[in-house]
Amino acid sequence: TPHRKSGGLQSALHGWVQGKQQAAIPKQVLLFAGRRPTQKLKEEPIMDMSYLKDMPIAVLGGGAVGKTMAADCALAGKEVRIWDQPDFAKRNFLNIEKTGITLAGHQFSFFGHERKGKAFVSLATDDMAKAVKGAGIIIIATVALAHEKIFRELIPLLEDGQVIHILPDNCGTFVCRKLMREMGCTKKVIVGAWYTAPYGIRIVRRGGVTTNECKVEDRITTIRGCALPDTDTDDFMASAWYIPAFDAIMDAEGEVTISKKGEAFQHGFIRGNTVLDINLSNVNPVIHVPGAVLGAAVMQNFDKVLDQEMKNYSLYGFALCPAIAEVQARFWEEEKALASAMEVGLCTVNYEDFFSRTTMYGKEYMGPDFAVPYEENYQNFWGDGPFDLENRYITEDVPVGCYFMSQLGRKYGVPTPIIDSMILLASTMLKRDLAGESKYTLEYLDIDHMTHDQLQAYLREGVYTAK
Repeated sequence: TPHRKSGGLQSALHGWVQGKQQAAIPKQVLLFAGRRPTQKLKEEPIMDMSYLKDMPIAVLGGGAVGKTMAADCALAGKEVRIWDQPDFAKRNFLNIEKTGITLAGHQFSFFGHERKGKAFVSLATDDMAKAVKGAGIIIIATVALAHEKIFRELIPLLEDGQVIHILPDNCGTFVCRKLMREMGCTKKVIVGAWYTAPYGIRIVRRGGVTTNECKVEDRITTIRGCALPDTDTDDFMASAWYIPAFDAIMDAEGEVTISKKGEAFQHGFIRGNTVLDINLSNVNPVIHVPGAVLGAAVMQNFDKVLDQEMKNYSLYGFALCPAIAEVQARFWEEEKALASAMEVGLCTVNYEDFFSRTTMYGKEYMGPDFAVPYEENYQNFWGDGPFDLENRYITEDVPVGCYFMSQLGRKYGVPTPIIDSMILLASTMLKRDLAGESKYTLEYLDIDHMTHDQLQAYLREGVYTAK
């Protein structure tokens, strides 16, 4: 089905981009059965966002995802500027003008895409104004708890035509749009998000020093995204074609792999059904929280009782087991019930996807049949942590992800006992009320007062109902 033309930003920018012509990026769709093409569908036009082609990319966040995406885009020939907060920039950008950023790692990917080498960005700075001035695409690659501070600094700097990509969303689209209203911002920009980052990454540390080397362990071939409001989603998805960090996904666009069970697995860019879909489809909370909470004994005994080096610990490699998978699967059933009640979409995860060391993540980069059994000591995971309970697997995924879902459950009358139990257990282990201390209430996101129909109008059409 051809993309629906949304108008939105395209109409607002008519005449702003001089000489702009209707262009199409071909999307040749191949259906694969055991990697054999069986059908070729007609090319689909994508909305013209070609004005972004020669504009710089600004990456806000100098951690693992931000630094890797910056290097990936720079190696592909894009002008890239990367920003981080002053305290973090001193550490994350140490000697970066001389060392560059090295992109390395296994880069496992179903269709074999990889990009390695030393990249040099045009600017690494703690001055956000310099980073985003004249940029076409702005990538937000930070933890959720940093979103508000970043958006408050970014919003006064926004320019017409810019496209904001948040990875992953973690309610960032709601926070950004809320602050734009509060700050009186009327710039014609797109605000959208993805349910995950395009890689699994580790930043190499040596001798206690954070280096500028990014080890990319895998590159996903499918990613789910949406904009707020949904009327901007076609343009948002089209803009992704100008982010070389998504090249493994672009290479896989339109391809469908048939699994051994006969199920179709779609690669490429997947259009979400509202940003609520994108938030629920982020499987970090369903994997991380039960794994970290119920597998805490393995982590805390790893070096003391099990006589292993703590630097090698991995939740995926050592903590996950069938019993935890049962909890994760029940957690996911509660998310499915939420999505149904709210009339939004959700990515497809099967019950059996939880029962492997690679969980459903393995399918994203190595296809639908990839699953590492629990019996295998999968050394590729070694060293990815977390190494204590004060880690984003709990300190972000509980007060943001789990708490958000729990509140939606109460709003829509959907029971969430597994999710609620994870919040309680994590809070007990950390000796503080992770939900009670969280600012991520529905009121904070400015949607607590909305009826179902009002929320749908906001998500889909951008029609905001004030309190």
